[in-house]
Amino acid sequence: MKRLLLRPALAAVLLSAALAAVSCQGYLDAVSPSVYTNEVTFSSVSGANSAVIGAYDPLSGDNGYGVRLATGYAYDTDEGQNRAGAPDGGSRDVNRYRMTAGTTELIAPFTTLYQGVERANICIEQIPKMALYQSGTAQEQQQLRRLHGEALTLRALYYLEITRNWGDVPAPFEPAGDDVNLPTTDRNAIYDRLLSDLAVAARLLPWRTQADYGPYERFTKGAAKALRARIALFRGGYQSRQGQMVRTADYQNAYQIARAECDTLLRNRAQHTLNPSFEAVWRNVSGLAFDTQYGEILFEVAMGSGSAASDSKLGYNNGPRLSQLSRWGQTGGAISILPTYFYAFDSTDTRRDVTITLYRSVDATPNTLNSVTGTSITDGKFRRDWRVPLLPGTSQNLGMNWPIVRFSDVLLMFAEAQNELAGPSAAYNGTTPVQALEEVRRRAFLGANYKALPTAQVSSATAFFTTLVNERWLEFGGESIRKYDLIRWNLLGAKITETKANLTAFLAGTGAYARCPMYLYEYNTAPEQLRYARSLYRPAPSTASTFNVTTGGTTYAAKRVNWRAAVSATSIADVASAYVPNTGDDLAWFGQLHDWH
Repeated sequence: MKRLLLRPALAAVLLSAALAAVSCQGYLDAVSPSVYTNEVTFSSVSGANSAVIGAYDPLSGDNGYGVRLATGYAYDTDEGQNRAGAPDGGSRDVNRYRMTAGTTELIAPFTTLYQGVERANICIEQIPKMALYQSGTAQEQQQLRRLHGEALTLRALYYLEITRNWGDVPAPFEPAGDDVNLPTTDRNAIYDRLLSDLAVAARLLPWRTQADYGPYERFTKGAAKALRARIALFRGGYQSRQGQMVRTADYQNAYQIARAECDTLLRNRAQHTLNPSFEAVWRNVSGLAFDTQYGEILFEVAMGSGSAASDSKLGYNNGPRLSQLSRWGQTGGAISILPTYFYAFDSTDTRRDVTITLYRSVDATPNTLNSVTGTSITDGKFRRDWRVPLLPGTSQNLGMNWPIVRFSDVLLMFAEAQNELAGPSAAYNGTTPVQALEEVRRRAFLGANYKALPTAQVSSATAFFTTLVNERWLEFGGESIRKYDLIRWNLLGAKITETKANLTAFLAGTGAYARCPMYLYEYNTAPEQLRYARSLYRPAPSTASTFNVTTGGTTYAAKRVNWRAAVSATSIADVASAYVPNTGDDLAWFGQLHDWH
């Protein structure tokens, strides 16, 4: 949800820093604010605050994390697909890795991100020039330094999204001048600048518990440090260069930065730590509530106002498919989870039934939950039926925020960096990679269900890395992290190939999927109590369209649902159907088609 302080009219901000037009020659046609506007805006703390709030604004809405950056660009992967089906000139082009000159849904997010960069650039230039920055009261100086730190962190987030999606791009670090046809900048040079900026920002920002402003929808020290660790791992990771995936020889320097930032966060658990309940994290997000006790989500993008420009469609575009006639309201359920991802979870892993939903509702019986098929599984971290209060009807904007980074990511980034630098059993300030990873797993398995990983999976750096790749898969499903992880590890192509092979085995009922049923048999003990006649881990007891099952003295007619039977060679081929090996920053093709690379 978006607090009122984050939704001022931009006219009141007196900051007109917007990308005005798009051309094949240069996407950075911007109108710079007048000197008068800057003098008025940056003459007081309140004016500077309004300017920084304006710099947050492009994060939200359809062209920000409300749709495109959250669910539009991060598929297909071994998790699932966004809008399964053949390329269509829109989002399916992106998700099937088939961008063309006619692909829509690319220009608007690109320019929106640069709008955010320009607004942040103005704040970064102007705030330190304010007389109050050096000679104001102690409180005024503290507030302005914090605003300066927020602007630096905002710019880093905007540039991270631009570079990890488009690769080498124009990178202005000052407000736009008359010459907007800027040269392309190597993404590593951009990352290096962001790492330097974030080191400054972290010194300017307060910790969550010391902030005198909303510390969940605005950046704090912890969020800046976590973002710096994430950018460091991108800097040290693989990138697509002329048809090859390469990383720089000095990549371990970036891993040292990631380790140091995560270590600081691990030693400040009063500021951020794991919520003991994985489900509670996502109940809070869907329920429009902040986790004020644990602070697991270090920063989340504020959404609100019910418009495509500033709200999100989280819980509508994704989550279970629900009827518009239901008491919960209509959803699209555009994210299709692959059945092989469902079976990647241990059956006792509490993350599975939060991350993945197996239910839907239809118009004929809108308030009764029905089973999905093997090709209509949906994600579950953003659910309209978990919203508080419920919002029945057809509204697409539900006010759900988008989490940028969680504390479990801090733990696993630390584990990854320290393993790369010293191995899985080497402690850094008292914590080993194995311990950090096991902390994430321990939450996932309740009580006696938790068992430490076998020694063989954590005994060497190579084995531990494989384990970590899998753990991040299970922890961050539906959070648009997986594709970018796989790119920086140079594993995207391998995982797409592996997923198609696994889906083929699932269809055939062979190998690891030999006991997966061809059909499920669903019944309801109450409208919202969906049950299965047999386990999803055993062959179906029948092939008939219905059969009777008795429980609690009551007999129900269980109905057949296609499970393995729903999968086909066509649906398997559709996954990442146009992916080209040895590519990663796939949206770079958009830039190449428009002649700015």
